[in-house]
Amino acid sequence: MLKLNFSPFPVLESERLRFRKLTDNDVPAVLQLRSDPKVMEYIPRPLVSTQEEALAHIKMINDKIDANTDINWAVTEKGNDSCIGIMGFYRTQPENFRTELGYMILPEHHNKGYVSEAVNTLLNYAFNALNFHSIEAIIDPRNIASERVLQKNGFRKEAHLIENEFYNGEFLDTVIYSILKRDFDQI
Repeated sequence: MLKLNFSPFPVLESERLRFRKLTDNDVPAVLQLRSDPKVMEYIPRPLVSTQEEALAHIKMINDKIDANTDINWAVTEKGNDSCIGIMGFYRTQPENFRTELGYMILPEHHNKGYVSEAVNTLLNYAFNALNFHSIEAIIDPRNIASERVLQKNGFRKEAHLIENEFYNGEFLDTVIYSILKRDFDQI
């Protein structure tokens, strides 16, 4: 079984981005991200509407880091410590050496290649520092931008599940993409 240890917290960097631990100072950014219907359009979770809910979201993320079960980072542009997104791994299955990748970024930072750059950085860390064997991403099939990011980073479509989730009064499809370490190493 895979043993995870996120202490000390792994601060990562890519060409243009820095990945650090979320803090209470990130409440405004988390509130902005999680309350924006456009950002949350393809994420079947309730919108965050208060600073207290944003703070609780940060606490939930950091509690999982402290428990060495899952990890998410505040994404910032290098030279600016303001959080522009949250990205990381959750629903980790250490017994299967597998985890799920998730990401969101503020709309004003869309179409800059940041998400693809961040995904590549996080995959490198997950495969080469944490020793995962496979990583999946579960997306809404209507989320074409996310699908492109995954394909660009070597993920392949494994399944399209029909109406397998019920959220907000409707049944939703999900698509599972994944990548194996050996495939990432060949990119």
